[in-house]
Amino acid sequence: MFFNPLEVGMKPDPFKYTVYNALVVPRPIGWISTMSADGVVNLAPFSFFNALSGDPPCVMYCPNAVKPGTEEKKDSYTNVQETGEFVFNMCTWGLRHEMVATAEHAPSSVDEMAAAGLEAAPCHNVKPPRVKASPVALECKHLQTIDLPPGRTSQSHMIIGQVVGIHIDDDVIEDGMVNVHKMELIARLGYLDYAKIESENIVSLKRPDRGTYEQPGIKSG
Repeated sequence: MFFNPLEVGMKPDPFKYTVYNALVVPRPIGWISTMSADGVVNLAPFSFFNALSGDPPCVMYCPNAVKPGTEEKKDSYTNVQETGEFVFNMCTWGLRHEMVATAEHAPSSVDEMAAAGLEAAPCHNVKPPRVKASPVALECKHLQTIDLPPGRTSQSHMIIGQVVGIHIDDDVIEDGMVNVHKMELIARLGYLDYAKIESENIVSLKRPDRGTYEQPGIKSG
């Protein structure tokens, strides 16, 4: 089938739910912690998130629309506009339930990190805390907010940040590399579906213009 989403939206027949989220998969989860100007911590997962560049290291995430039933922008948008800082926390399979818990639309006065039973850890160069249990955290300074074209039912914004601090759990560092075999990573799929990155399904592929290396615990394919 073919359809133009600008004309018919994201639920043309025969689809019952928005289909776009299931078309670009798997995706990393942007588990973003911010802090309001009043010092209240917010933690929320974002389906639309990724790294943008490696030198300088930059990432982006996209808060979409407003809080349900209100005209108030989501905290992960407002906090960054006010303070200019955020943190990406890597979500793992073992943290999936806590991640989903932080997706709840809570009042701005609620600390979602604490409400999900997650211990906070201080950062070095930004005020928002990181999730202590996360194996990787990226401290970020806000660079730019891009207002995306208004949709049929919502307005999305792309928030771009430059990484100014990196935390890596020593337990996942091996032979001079980050051993993804030890991370038990999780990926976002469509609808309510997620996937666990199983170790036996991770392979190293040699590029034709470069040499190869073997990660500990990772087979070549």
